[in-house]
Amino acid sequence: MYTSVIIPALNEAKNLRRCVASIGGLCEVIIADGGSDDNTREVTKSLGAKFISCKRGRGEQMDTAAKTAKGDVLLFLHADTTLPPDWLTAVKNAFGDEHAVGGAFMLDIDSKKTSLRLIAALARLRSRLLGLTYGDQAIFARKTTFMEAGGFNKLPLMEDVDCVKRLKAKGRFVLLNERVTTSPRRWEERGAVANTVKNIRLLALYLAGAKPERLYKFYYRR
Repeated sequence: MYTSVIIPALNEAKNLRRCVASIGGLCEVIIADGGSDDNTREVTKSLGAKFISCKRGRGEQMDTAAKTAKGDVLLFLHADTTLPPDWLTAVKNAFGDEHAVGGAFMLDIDSKKTSLRLIAALARLRSRLLGLTYGDQAIFARKTTFMEAGGFNKLPLMEDVDCVKRLKAKGRFVLLNERVTTSPRRWEERGAVANTVKNIRLLALYLAGAKPERLYKFYYRR
């Protein structure tokens, strides 16, 4: 099993070294750049990763990179997130089930703040009880199944939830016990409680049928 790790980026040069370092060797690493004006390209080159320029939009960036990937397994990793040391073994074990089409990790937040530790715990509970998975949980899938399911749609928001839903229709989606660790920046920038409440509202509206374009404007107040 050969794995391609795809990292969508937009001005993420300061995070890429740590992110890529967590991947280790023995796999392809693709930085899918959405038009960065920092030194993302130079950092990518120094890390020995593949750099591709894409139209801006996380879903479109990841989908474009997926089409060029050499791996028979694709893993989508946010630039501010790191993988656990045993991630590759965990992914391989997940595919020990012939019915497994993909999966994701549990979430941890890189913070000692009680509020953020609680949010991370609730996110793990949400995944276990409701089966709801977001992109910051390092979604992975067999490339053939990912393509058959239609890949990532060109949505401004909820592209991860949308993709996972279609993958689940193809077979078993495995939630691993291993945890990825994501940056606390979005909770710190927007406020832990405010950001969490907004995310819950967005998900509820999406599940109720609201268009992702409308949700994007609500999320970014445009």
